[in-house]
Amino acid sequence: MSGGMSGEDRSVGAWLRTAGAVTVLTGAGISTDSGIPDFRGPNGVWTRDPKAERLSTLQDYLADPEVRAEAWRRRLDHPAWSARPNSAHEALARLEDADLVTAVVTQNIDGLHQRAGSRRVIEIHGTIWWVTCVDCGLRTPMRDVLARVEAGEADPRCLRCGGIQKSATISFGEALDRAVLLAAQEVARACDLLLAIGTSLQVHPAAGLCDVALRAGARLVVVNAQPTPYDEVASAVLRTPIGEVLPRLADEATATGMP
Repeated sequence: MSGGMSGEDRSVGAWLRTAGAVTVLTGAGISTDSGIPDFRGPNGVWTRDPKAERLSTLQDYLADPEVRAEAWRRRLDHPAWSARPNSAHEALARLEDADLVTAVVTQNIDGLHQRAGSRRVIEIHGTIWWVTCVDCGLRTPMRDVLARVEAGEADPRCLRCGGIQKSATISFGEALDRAVLLAAQEVARACDLLLAIGTSLQVHPAAGLCDVALRAGARLVVVNAQPTPYDEVASAVLRTPIGEVLPRLADEATATGMP
């Protein structure tokens, strides 16, 4: 329904307006309009280059300096550095400003929700804007480490202890931060509506937040181009492009004169 509101869009807008608490779960699909490719879509990072997944696997990263060097080289040109929030990020920030969104739980590492104005953002997979030493835990701004890569260091080590450094993101084989996961589960448990946007809902424990919300009696709405394992239990499934439908939902939810 490009360009207009469908009946299902209006229903979701009404749910957003009347729900006591709304938690949003976002995945890579919300950032593709900002120029950041997703992972599993037709043009996804891992679809086009299956070897890229190895760079995000903790065991390979820690064991192989060549994997680390390649990962650092690729980070120099990561699309997040030039990306800007798109209309979907801005719509969610607008809903939060209207007290209609309680929290955004994101699987994304790009920081675009915060740059759009969202304040309560739970980054369950971490952030690409920081680097962490795997030995001593020192956190360093990514820009400082990339400056060393540009200066010729293939595998920049921690300046405090000499340990291996990696982006402050969750790699395959790495456990999520327990406090962050508990915070995400709490906002899922407390919500009346869980809005899952641009996520395949195939990666756990993030996808499990849908189960947490459903068990607590919440509605689930899925906004995603491709089918997900949770479509059958969702109250609504929207296939409209995210950058089109989110602003419309925000308009509907924040419209004045509504009951």
